[in-house]
Amino acid sequence: MSQLPAHGALAGIDPGRSKCGLVRSDPDRQRIEVALILTPEDTRRELDTWLQERLLGAILLGNGTGSRAWLEQLAPLAPVLLIEERGSTLAARSRYWQLFPARGWRRLLPMGLRQPPRPWDDVVAQLLVEQALGHRLERETGGDRLGALGHGPRT
Repeated sequence: MSQLPAHGALAGIDPGRSKCGLVRSDPDRQRIEVALILTPEDTRRELDTWLQERLLGAILLGNGTGSRAWLEQLAPLAPVLLIEERGSTLAARSRYWQLFPARGWRRLLPMGLRQPPRPWDDVVAQLLVEQALGHRLERETGGDRLGALGHGPRT
């Protein structure tokens, strides 16, 4: 594992068996440029593209499901930091509603009962990056496009 480099975009990965949350910050680390939910294979392809284009200063990897295999694959290619994931799923559910405010009948539900209408692995990945940086990142949510699984916003 490596230290967080002082400059360059960061990728955040919430690894999973069937889907992964993947985000990329801008080089100044103030906002999220890309947010996706992809299969593990598509996540790796996207990361490979970013690495080939020299877009990343480091990769921040959640230490949950399958993180060891990801670490072994990515460590030779770029600086990789393992980030503690404990509690991130609940925190991401709350943050999801900040990023994508409830509309319609969902507004009437108490916050604790609200379930996002789609997976929020991309938000978990964003929280991992924010945890490493120690500050929140801006994220445009108005022009979202679907990721490869038909879920995650691409911003």
